[in-house]
Amino acid sequence: MNILAALASLSALITFLIHTFAGGPEVARPLLADTHLPPASKWLNYYCWHITTVLLAAMAAAFAATALDARFAAFPYLLGPLAMCLSALSAAIAIKAGMPPLRLPSTSLFALTGLLGIAAVFSNPV
Repeated sequence: MNILAALASLSALITFLIHTFAGGPEVARPLLADTHLPPASKWLNYYCWHITTVLLAAMAAAFAATALDARFAAFPYLLGPLAMCLSALSAAIAIKAGMPPLRLPSTSLFALTGLLGIAAVFSNPV
């Protein structure tokens, strides 16, 4: 078993749960209640919210597959750097908004998942 891939899976799962159950009421619900945004902007943002939900679930499943079966060892080669890119994007957006990057949970949560995913690559290279 690849323990680091298992930890990356757990990190992605925890991020999924935070995103879904804490972020939903805190971010998605107010977005939908906003009456000042143009409809296309509002609904595309809501769509992106759900893309993130699906992505996090898929990341958790893919890292779990890697942890349990070496035939899936290539997944972290893609998902680790992807998570790091998403962390950097989150930090850049926070900075553009005038906030500290760690104000957005996505910055640290994607970084943790990405670092664990990259570590999983080096602990069990293909």
